[in-house]
Amino acid sequence: MTQNSSRAVRAVTVVTNRHAGLGAGQDVATAALARLRERGVEVAEVQAPSAAETVRLVRDSIERGNSDAVVCIGGDGLINVTLDAVARTGVPLGLVPAGTGNDLARELGVPTEDPIAAADVVVDGHTRTIDLGQIDLPAPESAPMWFATVTGTGFDARVTLRANAMRWPRGRLRYTVAALAEISGRFTVPYRVELTGAVTEGLTNPGAGSALELNAVMVAVGNTRTYGGGMLICPDAVLDDGLLDLTVVGALSRSEMLRLLPALSAGKRQNHPEVKQYRAAEITLTAPGAPATADGEPAGMLPITIRAVPGALTVLVP
Repeated sequence: MTQNSSRAVRAVTVVTNRHAGLGAGQDVATAALARLRERGVEVAEVQAPSAAETVRLVRDSIERGNSDAVVCIGGDGLINVTLDAVARTGVPLGLVPAGTGNDLARELGVPTEDPIAAADVVVDGHTRTIDLGQIDLPAPESAPMWFATVTGTGFDARVTLRANAMRWPRGRLRYTVAALAEISGRFTVPYRVELTGAVTEGLTNPGAGSALELNAVMVAVGNTRTYGGGMLICPDAVLDDGLLDLTVVGALSRSEMLRLLPALSAGKRQNHPEVKQYRAAEITLTAPGAPATADGEPAGMLPITIRAVPGALTVLVP
């Protein structure tokens, strides 16, 4: 469950993506950094050439005890990178949204259109703890991957990967355009979904394992309710319940999927027989040729195992 507290924030390590939001990140970073300094916060900015170097520099700062918080100025993808450095440290993560989706910031109530107000949230120092998801990738040499929002697999992962490569349009509309393009490709595939500690239709089976064998268009696993700039794919997900929500979209025709997409985006299932929702502490997903994305970032190909990690992240909130 959430633990709320407040702390003084006098020095921060800031991770920036000045190319986020199709270039909007530059203006957001300038405004937010000026506001932090105006309020007397010492700022050490990290602009590294790679994700690995970003993680190394942030870890070094945390280990030296130089920062009261780490601040991401960018989108959910930049947060995903930074999680490798801040998860389970107790050092709070502050968010100044500058990305395309900004789903974690929206879930936490951080202002998404006002970088000065978002910087004020950092300085005010109010914190809460939330869960994270962790993915065991199939390659034995790969370290587990953290995520804060949603892991998508199948159709929605292909949509996200296509949307990431697009320069236009901006925001949520980009995902709609990508979905329309992807709907003509490979569609339904056989899934095996293994659940541990499953909750379905209000019935809890603590510690029991169960498996679903089905043909599906996609399976989304949510720590938060939304992805893709506000699409309510897991409308009942809770950030601090120690569980992950699954939305399974079964065997649909392309025309059925086109009709269902607006309802899926709005979190309105209309009791569709091919859309089912579950909760579990750990999930293993297997499907031939199905890609995965986490926080909008590539997460390899299935099979993958995903687990909830309770209280893994401290965040700065209004």
